[in-house]
Amino acid sequence: MRRMEAGVAALQRWYVQRTGLYQTTGWWNSANAITMLVDAMHAGLPHSNEAIVSNTFTQAQIIVPKSEQTGPLTKMSGNVGFLNEFYDDEGWWAMAWIDAYDLTSKPEYLAMAQSIFRDMQGGWDDTCGGGIWWSKKRHYKNAIANELFFDVSASLARRGTHTDRAEALSWAKKEWAWFQGSGMINADHLVNDGLEINKSEGTCRNNKRNVWTYNQGVVLGALTEYSRATHDATALTEARTLADAGLTHLTDNNGILHDTCEPKCGADANQFKGIFVRNLRILDHDLHEPRYRTFFATNAASIWEHARTDKDELGVVWSGPPAEINAGTQVSALDALVAAAIDR
Repeated sequence: MRRMEAGVAALQRWYVQRTGLYQTTGWWNSANAITMLVDAMHAGLPHSNEAIVSNTFTQAQIIVPKSEQTGPLTKMSGNVGFLNEFYDDEGWWAMAWIDAYDLTSKPEYLAMAQSIFRDMQGGWDDTCGGGIWWSKKRHYKNAIANELFFDVSASLARRGTHTDRAEALSWAKKEWAWFQGSGMINADHLVNDGLEINKSEGTCRNNKRNVWTYNQGVVLGALTEYSRATHDATALTEARTLADAGLTHLTDNNGILHDTCEPKCGADANQFKGIFVRNLRILDHDLHEPRYRTFFATNAASIWEHARTDKDELGVVWSGPPAEINAGTQVSALDALVAAAIDR
C-alpha cells in the first residue's frame, strides 16, 4: 500500500488541473491513468482521489485554444465526448469511465462509456469479414482496437438497462467470434499486432508484426467480462491459455515482464506492460491462480527495488535501472503495484 501511495503521489506531479491530463504523455495514456487511479482506490487509495477523476471527466473534453497549446496538447485538443480519429483511443476512455462508474455509481460515467461505444460501432464493416478499423481513415485492422471494442461491449453487457445490455452482448458475441477467426492469435497463442489486407486478392492474414504486451493483455480482461456476461466457462479457458502464453514468452528468467522495445519504447509502448498486468489481475479475480499472484508480487518488488528513483518515479524497464521516465511509465508501473496490493 505504501509503495502504491508514493507512486501515485509522484504521478500527480505531472497532472494538469486545467486540462485534466498528464504532462509528458498522450491523451489515451491519460485514460489509462484514470483507470489505474480508480483501481488504486479499489485497492485502498483514499477516495478523495475521486476529485481527480471528476475533474478529468470535465476538463479533458474542453477544446484548448491553439495559443495555449504546448507539447502533447496540440493533438489532444477538441476531443469532445472523448472521441477522436482513433477507435482504440476512444476505447481506453470508455473503459476508464466504466471503471469510474463501478467505483462511484455516477450515471454520467456510464452514459459517456455508452456514447463512446456507439461511435466505435461505426468502425465495423465487412472488410476481412468484420472487425473495426484502427482509425476512421480505414486503412488498418488491428488487434488493440478490436480487443478494446470487445472489452467495452462485454463490460457494457453487464451494466445499464436491459436493452443496453442486450445490444452490447450482441456486439461482444459478434466481435469475439470474428477475433477468434481473424488469424491474429498465432500458433503460440500470442497476439500479433494486426492484419495484412490485400485488396486485389481479397485476403486478410496475420501480419506477424510484434507481439506487444498490451495486445496480449486486453483480451484477458475482455474474456473475463464476457464470461461473466454469458456464463461461458470456455471464455476463461481461452483467457488462461493466452495469459500463460504471455507469461511464458514475454517474461525474463526472473519472471519480469518486458516489451521488445526496451529501454527506448517511445510515447506509446512505455504504457503497454501495465495494461497486461491490469487485465491479468481482472482474470485472476475469477481464476485465483497462485502463479499470477507470484507474478504480480515479483514485478512489483522489482519495480520498487530496481526501477525507482529517489523521487519515487518509475522507469520503463521493470528490472531496472530507472530510465525513460514520464507519466506513461509511471502509470504502467503503478498498474503492477496496484495488482500486487489489491485484495481479490
